[in-house]
Amino acid sequence: MDGFALRVERLEVESAFDMLVKARALEAQGREVLHFEIGEPDFDTPSHIKEAGIKAIRDGLTGYCPPPGIPELREAIAEHVSETRGIEVKASNIVVTPGAKPIMFFSILACVEPGREVIYPDPGFPIYSSLVKFAGAVPRPIPLLEETGFSFDMDAFADSVSEKTCLVILNSPNNPTGGLVPGEDIQRIAELVADKRITILSDEIYRGMQYEGEPVSIATLPGMQEQTVILDGFSKLYAMTGWRLGYGVMNEELADHFSKLLVNSTSCTPAFTQMAGLEALSGPQDESEDMLRQFKSRRDLIVAGLNSIPGVSCHLPGGAFYAFPNVKSFGRSSSELEDYILQEAGVACLSGTGFGEHGEGYLRFSYASSEENIRKAIDRIKTALAKLSS
Repeated sequence: MDGFALRVERLEVESAFDMLVKARALEAQGREVLHFEIGEPDFDTPSHIKEAGIKAIRDGLTGYCPPPGIPELREAIAEHVSETRGIEVKASNIVVTPGAKPIMFFSILACVEPGREVIYPDPGFPIYSSLVKFAGAVPRPIPLLEETGFSFDMDAFADSVSEKTCLVILNSPNNPTGGLVPGEDIQRIAELVADKRITILSDEIYRGMQYEGEPVSIATLPGMQEQTVILDGFSKLYAMTGWRLGYGVMNEELADHFSKLLVNSTSCTPAFTQMAGLEALSGPQDESEDMLRQFKSRRDLIVAGLNSIPGVSCHLPGGAFYAFPNVKSFGRSSSELEDYILQEAGVACLSGTGFGEHGEGYLRFSYASSEENIRKAIDRIKTALAKLSS
């Protein structure tokens, strides 16, 4: 069919949903499939948050609201970010969006011109490269190195910063590796971009889901808050993926531009969803804390299990809920192993190449699954991979 804009052809999708389709097809044939492909908590939204959303609907909060968010939530987010990052943030620096992805999209629409360059992690969240290409910008993926806990290749990063660079995307804890960017690397990045017309998009959606240490937000470094857009939201830490509630933290001028983009796209984020988010920040944290304890236990279990499989080695991730094992010893591409493990073991995982070319030789497992399923999956994978080595 003629009439489509060429930029639409540049958009890509998330491989997790492609794998889900394949796994469901096997299940339709009567096969049992263990799911480790989808990156969302397998926990329910805490009950007090759900009740706040229901109450808001009953109270009639079902109409339009201010595009950048309801004042109560913007104030609460500003207070939360100020406390957790140790920087001064006002409500006027906050823009609330339906999910966190609009913050990625708006950052690129507002800050990136065709032909300019965008630096981002590889392997990394696939929507980064998709939106960069959609905008007609030049992608500059920087390898994440296993030997540094999946932080940037800092030499490659330094070589990539140029007068054409307009945006740098950071993500710590990282999807798909679970790695944290060390503070010294964040400091070096800040030195390389300081006083340049370069915006930093700091994707901190997994902040609060770290198991050792504390991720450093580049916005906390001297002079960097004005240059930085912090992306965060409620999907991961509060198991609210379907509620579609995210936010960005930025300077006031950029917040005005983001508000215009909201007016021209979604108008606003539903008020009843925002009231649920307000309760998430201000209410009890015990269910989220228990979820994190369980994720840490699962992390330890799956990493130990993967490392027990001959030919597999897995770095201990510092955050998020992903394991990213090295499977290069099998002499097969990550995509081939992804399909083989699904068909032979009935375990759905993702090829590392779904997150960039530097993901070759790795697989991603989302351990948002029960410990029973993790043990079962490890046994199945061990049996299946042993056949490749025999």
